[in-house]
Amino acid sequence: MWGGWRSCIVLVALLGCLSSSLGGAVAARLNLTLPGQHPDPEAVVQEVNRKVNAALVRRRQMLELTQNDEVATCQTGNPIDDCWKCDPDWANNRQRLADCGIGFGQYAVGGKNGRIYIVTDSSDDDAVSPKPGTLRYAVIQEEPLWIVFPTSMLIRLSQELIFNSYKTIDGRGANVHIVGGGCITLQYISNVIIHNIHIHHCYPSGEANVCSSPTHWGWRTESDGDGISIFGSRDIWIDHCSLSNCKDGLIDAVMGSTGITISNNYFSHHNEVMLLGHSDSYLPDSGMQVTIAFNHFGEKLVQRMPRCRLGYIHVVNNDFTQWEMYAIGGSGNPTINSQGNRYIAPSNHNAKEVTKRVDANEDDWRGWNWRSEGDIMVNGAFFVASGEGLEVKYEKAYSVEPKSAAYIDLITWHAGALGVGGRNNDLGTWNARAKFQGNYAAKLQPAAISQLLLFSVALSCLFLLHLKAAHWML
Repeated sequence: MWGGWRSCIVLVALLGCLSSSLGGAVAARLNLTLPGQHPDPEAVVQEVNRKVNAALVRRRQMLELTQNDEVATCQTGNPIDDCWKCDPDWANNRQRLADCGIGFGQYAVGGKNGRIYIVTDSSDDDAVSPKPGTLRYAVIQEEPLWIVFPTSMLIRLSQELIFNSYKTIDGRGANVHIVGGGCITLQYISNVIIHNIHIHHCYPSGEANVCSSPTHWGWRTESDGDGISIFGSRDIWIDHCSLSNCKDGLIDAVMGSTGITISNNYFSHHNEVMLLGHSDSYLPDSGMQVTIAFNHFGEKLVQRMPRCRLGYIHVVNNDFTQWEMYAIGGSGNPTINSQGNRYIAPSNHNAKEVTKRVDANEDDWRGWNWRSEGDIMVNGAFFVASGEGLEVKYEKAYSVEPKSAAYIDLITWHAGALGVGGRNNDLGTWNARAKFQGNYAAKLQPAAISQLLLFSVALSCLFLLHLKAAHWML
């Protein structure tokens, strides 16, 4: 047993030597406290607000300087979209998207600097030995890949689609739907970007062998039927997707997952929309940090937008147009920071409250830090703040004020999947002549792959050592 731990210690030592050669961004993250949370979440919140404010200022200046509608509408006030959509040659510069993230998931690089992989086969007939050209074949590879679609596709999954690290699914320019068994599973991995995909009608699967890499497959028990399941993973960004009608959650993040941004998505037709946290007693989830920004929570939603346990959840500039029970719920003392959202309550007089403390009495939850700042309450909606959220001085601590919810229509106008069949935001069809030139088309060198693998293994060992130490302290 101790031989394994000695190996971990050696790898950690190697990681210390390696960090200097991996660049500042990666090395900086080595200083984060396990299990991976950012040391100063309030700084991340302020940076999001700064980027939104700057994007809106740029749009106003553009409108003042030009009468060209096409030029003016390029600057939408949404800092993510403005980062890449103003490039007329975005189809040849797709990987610029990886530099456009905000919030806690901003470090998700996905398949940046990896090869472009073109999905040419929409089938999913073999979950153990997938065919080259299929989506499943792409997501299990060890190397970073930027995955694109030359045409619109309906991909009907036979089993969970289990990802490997450093992957981007980029559905821009096509109308890509993922449905079927299990849908997307991100388990004990990092650095994934899922962009511009329709995910719906996902149901439980399992009791079957499924591959998770080119060299490994294993038996999977029955899945929950989530649209996207994030399990023990970090540096995840889900952007411009449309999610609806799944068996369990549309997005669930559990078991110590952190460094997540969920942005520009369109949620509809579902009961339990989003779960953040495994259980109130699972302490690694106290490091969970999630940014929920610029999303549209639409028709036929019931609850959990999100439902939080532990951790720090920043809910900023979203449009909550309907709910049947409540919008934001929680238990286990999470920090919920609601800024610049629009909450439109249902007509039901018993469901006007935005918030819900789940299975907790007031003596327990009055100390939980739930605050609302700059939110607009419509049709009788009200947010019950608690803890430091009740103190005016807490709001005044910000050097960058959150942008008012009056801009919600502008910021969330293009929420959901773009491209053919999108919500009045057609990007046009996929450019078959795209050359993907330069570094973006270059395959990652073997030395770099070795460094990334060593980095991943060493981080896993750090986490195991942390758990082992905690066990001996009990």
